[in-house]
Amino acid sequence: MPPPTDDHAQGDDAPDDRRSRRNRHVAKRQRNGALSMLRETVIILVSALALSLVVKTFLIQAFFIPSPSMHDTLIEDDRILVSKLTPGPFDLRRGDIVVFKDPGGWLNGAGEVAPTGVNKVVRDVLTFIGLYPQDAGEHLVKRVIGLPGDHVVCDDACVAGGPLTVNGVAIDEPYVAPGAIPSDVPFDVTVAPESLWVMGDNRQRSLDSRFNMAKPGGGAVPIKNVVGVAFVTVWPLDRAGLLRNPSATFEDVPDPS
Repeated sequence: MPPPTDDHAQGDDAPDDRRSRRNRHVAKRQRNGALSMLRETVIILVSALALSLVVKTFLIQAFFIPSPSMHDTLIEDDRILVSKLTPGPFDLRRGDIVVFKDPGGWLNGAGEVAPTGVNKVVRDVLTFIGLYPQDAGEHLVKRVIGLPGDHVVCDDACVAGGPLTVNGVAIDEPYVAPGAIPSDVPFDVTVAPESLWVMGDNRQRSLDSRFNMAKPGGGAVPIKNVVGVAFVTVWPLDRAGLLRNPSATFEDVPDPS
C-alpha cells in the first residue's frame, strides 16, 4: 500500500505560495507605478520650466503696474503681458506702450511697492516659472511719442492745453487721461539715434522723458533698454483686453527729415 499523503498540509501551503507571489507582484506593480508617476511628473515639470524659459526669453513677459502714470489706459495693479518680439522682428511705432529698464535715475530709488496678499502669491508664481522678472522693480512703462530723429515740441500753446507736435504735426491724443493736458512743462527735443521719447498717459502724474532731460540721454530711452511692447491686460478680469496701438493718432506724422 502506498504511504499516505498529507493532503491537508499540501492544501494549506499552495494558497500561501500563491498569495505570497500575488503580494510580491502587487508590490512590484505599485513600485513600478510610483516610479512611472514620479518620472512623468519630473518630465512635465522640466518641460514646463523649459517652455517658460523659452517664452520668457523670446516671446512674452508679465509685468504689474505700480503707479498712476498711465491712467486710464493702465491703472495700479493691472497685470500686462509684453511682447518681446518688439523691438526685434517687429519695429517699434509711435503710440506703442513699452516696458523698459530704467536708463539711470528715473526711478530715484522709488521702484515698485512690495505686493501683499493675493498679489504677492501671483507674482511669486510668475517669478518662479520665469514669466515675471526678478528685477521688475527697475522697469517703467510709458507710451512712445517720438522715434529716433523725431522733433517733438510742446510750446506755450501746448502748456496752455493745446496739442504737442511731432515733426510739425499737431497730435490729437485720445489716450491722455481725462482732465490732463498734453504737458504742463514746455520742451523742444530732437530724439537721439537709437532712442525713444516716452510719456505717460496721465501727464501730470508721470515722471517721463520730460523730467529726465538733464540726465544721460537727454530724457530719451535707449532702444536697447526696451523689454517689449505691452499688448494685453490680463488681470483683473474686468479690465482684461487688448492694448491696441492708436495708429490713427500718428498717421499724418512724416518721417524725420
